[in-house]
Amino acid sequence: MDAGTTVADLVATLGLGPRRIAVEVNRAVVARAEYGVTALRARAEHKRSAEALHQAREELARVTRVTTLGELAASIAHEVNQPLAAIVADANACLHWLDADPPPFDSIREALAGVVNDGNRAGDVIARIRALVSRSSVAHRPCDLGGVVRDVLLLVGPELGRHGTVLHTSLATGLPPVMGDRVQLQQVLLNLLLNAAEAVRDVPPERRRVVVRSILEHREDGPWAVVAVEDAGVGFREEQAARLFEAFYTTKTDGLGMGLSISRSIIDGHRGRLWATANPGHGATFQFALPPMR
Repeated sequence: MDAGTTVADLVATLGLGPRRIAVEVNRAVVARAEYGVTALRARAEHKRSAEALHQAREELARVTRVTTLGELAASIAHEVNQPLAAIVADANACLHWLDADPPPFDSIREALAGVVNDGNRAGDVIARIRALVSRSSVAHRPCDLGGVVRDVLLLVGPELGRHGTVLHTSLATGLPPVMGDRVQLQQVLLNLLLNAAEAVRDVPPERRRVVVRSILEHREDGPWAVVAVEDAGVGFREEQAARLFEAFYTTKTDGLGMGLSISRSIIDGHRGRLWATANPGHGATFQFALPPMR
């Protein structure tokens, strides 16, 4: 087409009449519209699929939390029964003192304060459990990682003691807050601690120990809040390391192989990292790192 050639000249050369031109234009418009509708449908379907996948992951994570709490049933019952037994004892003491003439009001007041404290203690245990089995999805918000660690240790500590496992802690003070879902982060640490407890269950008594550490590490890309769970248990072989976080892969005879996979997915969703290393002597260390709020 020369510089001086017009559209009309081109139409005349191709022998296209006005009607034929209108038909071709309409076809092009329809084709473009159909393509746009198809693209919109594909995007909508992709969005629905992504939402369904997210919902399925959340439900699976919740089921895993409930299953994990089932393993703690005996310890949870003990933690609730202790304050309830103390409440009954204090209440009976108050009834006995009220029969005295005159009643020892100072002792009664002290016993009633103990009832209140033990009631709150039992309520705190129930509240922590209810939060872990909740269906609600919480948006990421400022989260005290040190508080997450302390709450999980309150749940798991009695279970470790019941099996003769010694729990050591080395927790940094003043860890900066992270952006996250508190319940999900509790689930990750709970899973790591129960895995460590199982790893040391059948080893000699002197190796039945679990260490929980938290620290603020300064790296080239900035500070990271790190939580580590170390055990002196059975550990894992080198050829198993690459598959530890795969879904449905497990080294346990009765395991589902979902705990570590879900945990890594949660940490990834918090822009963090979860990894495992074999200890030089015995056992393994699992760690996750999260970026502090900026």
